[in-house]
Amino acid sequence: MTHDRSNLRSDAQENHDRLLRAAAAAFAKDGASASLKAIAQDAGVGIGTLYRRFPTRDDLVEATFRSEVAMLCEAAEPLLRDYGAAEGLRRWGLQFLTVTRVKHAMIEALPGILAPREGLGTATRSMVLDAITLLLAAGERDGTLRSDVQPNDVMMALAAVGLIAQRSPADPGIGQRLLDLFVDGLANRGTHSRPD
Repeated sequence: MTHDRSNLRSDAQENHDRLLRAAAAAFAKDGASASLKAIAQDAGVGIGTLYRRFPTRDDLVEATFRSEVAMLCEAAEPLLRDYGAAEGLRRWGLQFLTVTRVKHAMIEALPGILAPREGLGTATRSMVLDAITLLLAAGERDGTLRSDVQPNDVMMALAAVGLIAQRSPADPGIGQRLLDLFVDGLANRGTHSRPD
């Protein structure tokens, strides 16, 4: 009996993607100590498949972190195309808050992962800044967003909103409300001058 290698590769990639989606959901709910067996079950694969893909928990946490950041950054362009700069930035910010929630849930494991893997933190930060730069530049061109805003400031503000939301479980809507206020403050309403 022969096997179609392209189908095997496709199936393997689907398993990989399902594991990362299941891991993101599990880490967001239960933190970095989430059950690996439950993650495999939620992904519809056996625990052996999980360990073949991710031999250690740290490997799975790192891959989930990378995947979440990559999907976030890849979303900027289609959101910009479909909604324009200002609304695209708001919707992208909501996705940023989701990634922040997953990251905070994995926070105990991440420092130990990021330290020995030199450049991982820098690379993901650079990807996020590139996505924000894309949205801000489009907003400056079409006149909907202020031209005096630095991408790093936006990233830091979104991270702060994410932290507040994470620490306010009794108020699940606070993240979106603060994000809306922040994006409204980025709207171009004429000339903005920096203080001397």
